[in-house]
Amino acid sequence: MNYQGAIFDVDGVLVDSPHERAWRDSLQQLMEGAWRDIAPQTSYTPWAFTTSVYQEYVAGKPRMAGAKAALDFFGVPDPDGSRVRAYAATKQEYLLKLVAAGEFTAFDDALRLVLRLKAAGLKLGVASSSKNANMFLERVPIGIFAAREREQRALGGDMDASVDTGMDIETVDHSALETLHIPADTSLLDVFDANVSGRDFAHGKPDPEMFLACAAELGLPPAECIVIEDAQSGVQAAKAGGMAAIGIARLGDEALLRAAHADYVVTSLDDIDVNALLEDS
Repeated sequence: MNYQGAIFDVDGVLVDSPHERAWRDSLQQLMEGAWRDIAPQTSYTPWAFTTSVYQEYVAGKPRMAGAKAALDFFGVPDPDGSRVRAYAATKQEYLLKLVAAGEFTAFDDALRLVLRLKAAGLKLGVASSSKNANMFLERVPIGIFAAREREQRALGGDMDASVDTGMDIETVDHSALETLHIPADTSLLDVFDANVSGRDFAHGKPDPEMFLACAAELGLPPAECIVIEDAQSGVQAAKAGGMAAIGIARLGDEALLRAAHADYVVTSLDDIDVNALLEDS
């Protein structure tokens, strides 16, 4: 059957958020400060908290689960859970400061894919474990972005030099966007038909509960949905829920996403052939 819906993760897929930085810097702050007495008992060093560690153990998980996963990875003792709570709170406070300072961006290839799928008539959902997801999405002016894309298509020129897309605009199928009219004041949050981000589910990724809830709110069976994820746990959740999965490997982690059994693995969402996707069965 053809896909009728697409469900997007947020951090690492739609936006380049400072989550990873907040997790890393907050742990360093604690280990060099309040927790310096227990630091020698752990395997933690600032340079050991790599992007690979973040992607494999923390990314895509609810806040408390992510904090616990990081502390477990580094062997930080936490017999009563107080350090998990402190770490999660410290990370959240730091993250809000980074967001207030405007230190996040939306991925142009993701915005183009959202618009192309919208123009093709798919129902769109968004499902993130992060309680901060809506805060990011409502700050992305996709209406202005869509207007800019149409203007550049009409001019037949390349993308603005300040936007690093890695490809010429002519290599991306924008024909559907020419008939898609989105008001200039539309935010990225506004374009989704279902949003389950930040809800308190009984189980986080890699459990499929979140994606199944999103599919239900789209009014679609799981088999008619395709999930766009950047994290191993997210791909595993999609597959466990009976959905197809696109793995976006922005960090050179193609092998990790393939190991999670993603149906497609790409390094840019501009590489997704929407027509072929709609014809897939």
